[in-house]
Amino acid sequence: MTLQQLKYAIEIATWGSINEAAKRLFIAQPSLSNAIKELEAELNITIFERTNKGISISVEGAEFLGYARQVLEQTELLENRYLDAKPSPQHFSVSTQHYAFSVNAFVNLLKKYALEEYEFTIRETKTYEILEDVKNLRSEIGILYLNEFNSKVINKLMKENNLEFTVLFKAAPHVFISAKNPLAKQERVTLEDLDSYPCLSFEQGEYNSFHFSEEILSTLSHKKSIRVSDRATLFNLLIGLNGYTISTGVLSADLNGNNIIPVPLDINETITVGWISHKSVTLSRLATAYVQELEEVTKHL
Repeated sequence: MTLQQLKYAIEIATWGSINEAAKRLFIAQPSLSNAIKELEAELNITIFERTNKGISISVEGAEFLGYARQVLEQTELLENRYLDAKPSPQHFSVSTQHYAFSVNAFVNLLKKYALEEYEFTIRETKTYEILEDVKNLRSEIGILYLNEFNSKVINKLMKENNLEFTVLFKAAPHVFISAKNPLAKQERVTLEDLDSYPCLSFEQGEYNSFHFSEEILSTLSHKKSIRVSDRATLFNLLIGLNGYTISTGVLSADLNGNNIIPVPLDINETITVGWISHKSVTLSRLATAYVQELEEVTKHL
């Protein structure tokens, strides 16, 4: 087993594809495949399961990759200390539902560390893909919410995929609306108040289950309903069409301005927002720092 093989395995896990990893490593795809097969044979484990849809990381593979990351981090520290080697670009990825605070923490992480070279990724994506990203180590951290309705399904998937959920904060449901919406002057709004306004939600693609919805009360029907794929479009429609969406009520004026406001929704529900990680993998230094930034930006909620 060599450090080169460890780097190869980490690169494949990062990109979720042997072909893509080979391009990034500037080596031929067959050479990379053979190197991984030799590593698996030597260790007598299967790191990557090959299917018609591509690759996925096995349970024992996830444990191995967790150790591999630590070995490579320690090796780089030794090289920097004794060989005066140039630090390699730092890598970190997070997958999240569409939350402003997760972006805030990401910005704060970059500002605090002021790294000269880095390759960071933040994916505002679908709920099922967040679980898949963390399961397959494309992201170290995933951010999503649980409530009474979705927790049984989400917790089952997390248990099956060896993931764990850590609570960040609990919130009462709010609606996000334009500051010019007629409902903006109310202290609270009811579902009846919202009946004539367009309801906006994030589409979930192939896994469009009620349990994967980013918005609570996903089983309710609406006279006017619009699904979007990104937060900027949703905010534009909140303003342009006087629409609304249901969320935690946590916004960032620094990132989103003052055109969108949260108003409490008069309903007896609780939203528990947290981060997920792989049980078999020790968080990297940057992932640990990102979690600290998440805790900092949400500590007053």
